[in-house]
Amino acid sequence: MVGRRPLIAGNWKMHKTPAEAREWCAGFRTRLPSFPPGVDVVVCPPFTALEPVSTALRGHPSWVAAQTISDQPSGPYTGEISASMVFSCGARGTILGHSERRAMGETDEMVAARVRVALDAGLRPIICIGESLAERESGVTTEVLTAQLESILAVVHENEVDRIVIAYEPIWAIGTGRTATPEMAQVAVADIRIAAAARLDASRLRILYGGSVTPATARELLVSPDIDGALVGGASLDPESFAMIVEAAG
Repeated sequence: MVGRRPLIAGNWKMHKTPAEAREWCAGFRTRLPSFPPGVDVVVCPPFTALEPVSTALRGHPSWVAAQTISDQPSGPYTGEISASMVFSCGARGTILGHSERRAMGETDEMVAARVRVALDAGLRPIICIGESLAERESGVTTEVLTAQLESILAVVHENEVDRIVIAYEPIWAIGTGRTATPEMAQVAVADIRIAAAARLDASRLRILYGGSVTPATARELLVSPDIDGALVGGASLDPESFAMIVEAAG
């Protein structure tokens, strides 16, 4: 992790009303008014809570990200939301290509298009890649991750390496309570970094681990040399447990 700033992102998924989100922010600010030196923290609420969370965390060192964006600037796209819309609500980043959205039909090409739109709009994308259980058991994890990564990096300019974050999230560990061992996660993330080196300075690329991360598993994962932080799901819904994961990154 030499030279790369750790990042902990909390993905709330489809949880919390605006009132509940403000309550979470109050608890989190009380629990962690500041962070361990050199740690970035991102909160990713649902669209309806973006503005309340941005307001509640104003002046706090964390920043806010959306959970996805459209690849279109505006138009007849019912149910979609644009980069400029989330930016206007206080978001400064966005998750893209989460496995739960890929399972609903998002392709590598769709994710790549959203990555380019996000960067052009001034958002910092946290881009998810990962293999299924069948792919891992078939021994093709590296090939799957490399293909997903190449699609993304094809639209990223070399000088934008500091503006993107890759999140390795093995699909079989999302919301299942199963976590890749630190050794498994380190091997996969190291392979991602090697593959990224073909297109940019991979020593500067931040790569997170995501997949049922908890306070109990965080520290072991975060000491791995190539893992630069975590994309946290369920454990981020409680400000106390999320704060403990942030502290583990310090």
